[in-house]
Amino acid sequence: MNGAIQHLFPLRAGAGSAAEMGFKGYNLARMARLGLPVPDGFVLGTALCREWLKDPEAAQGAARSMIESALRDLERASGLRFGDARRPLLGYAALVLEHIIRRAKPREIVVSAVGVREGLLYSLLNKTEQMRDPLLAAARDLNVLRSRSPQHGEELIEWTDRFMASSGIDETAEEVRLRHAACLLADIGWRAHPDYRGEQSLNIIAHASFLGVDHPGRAFLALAVFFRHVGLWEGELSPHVRELASARMIDRARVLGGALRVAYLISAAMPGVLPEMPLAVVRGQLILPLKGRHIALGGERLYNRLRQLGRLIGREVISISS
Repeated sequence: MNGAIQHLFPLRAGAGSAAEMGFKGYNLARMARLGLPVPDGFVLGTALCREWLKDPEAAQGAARSMIESALRDLERASGLRFGDARRPLLGYAALVLEHIIRRAKPREIVVSAVGVREGLLYSLLNKTEQMRDPLLAAARDLNVLRSRSPQHGEELIEWTDRFMASSGIDETAEEVRLRHAACLLADIGWRAHPDYRGEQSLNIIAHASFLGVDHPGRAFLALAVFFRHVGLWEGELSPHVRELASARMIDRARVLGGALRVAYLISAAMPGVLPEMPLAVVRGQLILPLKGRHIALGGERLYNRLRQLGRLIGREVISISS
């Protein structure tokens, strides 16, 4: 590492620039210099990030040494030690929580992903806003921000509703909810290079700060959109994502991914197309009506995707009417 470059900036000193400290660290230092109640601390500079990109192992060792030294300085200046006030109480807190759980015998335990600030903001919302589904609300926001046509995402919900109802595949209310969210998220990766759309969409969905969804549900959303882009196989799929979902959820994600592959091939994410070509199972046949101006959309590529979907749902006979 270059010893001539400063890598650690105490907030109270405030000697670094925004380029050296990063904008968040720089603004914290400015607030501290103005006398605002900013807890004393330090910022690791942007140069350390660049060093890490060149030599991660060396940068990590140097960063650990700097952080330990800076923490000791803060402890000496404050007369306190980090964690001393709470660490001895953790064991007692665990015993109290265990006792409460044993006595109350709750049906389930939910760990909140948000804190006091979010709870306060939630309490200030009107009742209508509070009753909105947090997952679907977030999916709709992403649909508006990242998709080619937000209306197309809404049409996908109705289009897959009809298909799933006719297919004979049973869905729980939660599975329907997750499918609707996946429809809204299906096109958020379209700006990426086609070779990377599946991977990028999976990463965005798997790591997004969604509320109202557990890890298996999040994996379902990511898998459905991943299959929509890369095809209905798992060769490039991260084992960590696959392990989160049950076999049933993976099967449902593959079916939805197969349906989405048909939907986007015939609509190109343009609104107003899917309502004119409803996909449904009728008397054991998977039927996609192509009429009038849509007849030209028929072809081998579309037939192959329909055949893949038909095999997934146990419908070998496929009919494209025209």
